[in-house]
Amino acid sequence: MLARVVGRNCNIELIIDDIRAELAGRPYELVSVAGGWQHRTKKVFGDVIHVAFGTPAAKELSQSEALVLMCIAYFQPITRGELSSFFGKEVSRDLIGVLRAQDLIASGPRSPQPGAPYTYVTTKNFLSQFGLDTLRQLPDFEALEDAGLLSKEKLLAADITSGLFDDQEDIDAEMNE
Repeated sequence: MLARVVGRNCNIELIIDDIRAELAGRPYELVSVAGGWQHRTKKVFGDVIHVAFGTPAAKELSQSEALVLMCIAYFQPITRGELSSFFGKEVSRDLIGVLRAQDLIASGPRSPQPGAPYTYVTTKNFLSQFGLDTLRQLPDFEALEDAGLLSKEKLLAADITSGLFDDQEDIDAEMNE
């Protein structure tokens, strides 16, 4: 759209850099997400704006929702059965439904497995919500391991939830909701 306004012969990147510089001291910014640009309020002003306009703040993901979303982001396309095998527990349709309702995931291609189950993939909204331009910007496993947030051994042993919940009942309750 910007090219239509200023002309196709202009260097769009330079114009965007100028716009970003102009917005530097303001409560909003221009950010690169999901293969495009978005005009967004800076995070530090988000709560004030939500209160001023009476709009609800974004719902935070539960630990199990965040873990399932992480697995989908890293291993997409992935079936619900494959997700369940990661966790050693059934991942409920309701949990998948919560992520779909927030437009963080969508149905991907059918799996070549018997019965052709649906797979799940992340959406452009996922990229936008997490401030990513592409999935390549997800932190690599080594960075997550270095930060103490993920262990490849636990993931491969289907023990990723160990230590993240208070006890086994919490894991069962959240995964089967």
